[in-house]
Amino acid sequence: MTAVLPPAASTAQVGAARGASLNDRRDRRASRVLAWLFIAPTVAGLALFTLLPIVASLLLAFFRWDIISAPTFVGLDNFADIGTDPTVRIAFLNTLAFVVVAVALQLALALGLAVLVQSKMPYWLRAFFRSALFFPLILSAASVSLVMAYLFNEDFGLVNRVLGAVGFGSVPWLTSPFGAAVVVVLVYVWQNFGFSFLLFVGGLASIPQDVYEAASLDGVGGWSRFRHITLPLVSPTMLVASVMAVIGALQIFDQPYVLTRGGPGDATRTAVMVIFESAFQQLQFGRASAIGVVLTLLILGVTALQFRLSRRFVFYQ
Repeated sequence: MTAVLPPAASTAQVGAARGASLNDRRDRRASRVLAWLFIAPTVAGLALFTLLPIVASLLLAFFRWDIISAPTFVGLDNFADIGTDPTVRIAFLNTLAFVVVAVALQLALALGLAVLVQSKMPYWLRAFFRSALFFPLILSAASVSLVMAYLFNEDFGLVNRVLGAVGFGSVPWLTSPFGAAVVVVLVYVWQNFGFSFLLFVGGLASIPQDVYEAASLDGVGGWSRFRHITLPLVSPTMLVASVMAVIGALQIFDQPYVLTRGGPGDATRTAVMVIFESAFQQLQFGRASAIGVVLTLLILGVTALQFRLSRRFVFYQ
């Protein structure tokens, strides 16, 4: 026979279950409130210092504003003006040329040094090289550029003194278009390749050693080993490093501004320098915002193209 609980006991159990359910709902509500309290500073910071400036810049691109008078709506005039401005066109062409050369040098140097550091050497020496090669990245770009400006000075710079000691003449590093471009590229690559270097070190460390051992047994070594084993297996890291390097290079500002002020002429003027000059020297904030929008679209387009092309050369284990 089935036992039937007394009405009083059944009512007590129902009350206890309701109380437990109510406590559970209160606990979940308290947990949600506590979670929102924890993430509120981050959300507020993102909204105030990231989302709000982005929206304001997008809106300002359609206005003419000199920070003194009231903004005037001009529609697409700012974009039309920068499309016909030779300075802006030269700045974007300089930026693209810089990206091609600097990113290629940065990735090649970082990968080559990562392969050397990951080769057979004592652990302490490997750790020393990792720290030493990453060190320039933590330095201020402005301070590094100031030091490099003295080193590459045509009259009393150390570089020209060394070249003169070995029989070469004085080179106008910062006063000729080609020399200034070379110095900007060298300084930027020297300071920024450390991040790509660490990425490649991590990527090389993740390659299984048994793959190299099997290749050695088959008599594969040297360049063939690097080309057919290392490069394919490190290709995902190459994608990440190239995307980060391109995004950073498209936004270059400190090195050319401190070293050459964009000169001689417009030889080293970049897109971000034009944004800075338009906003804070010419007080054309609408024009500066329009250039910033174009640069942002360029960055998004190049990044999307990189991911699109990565389907052909990225190999995932």
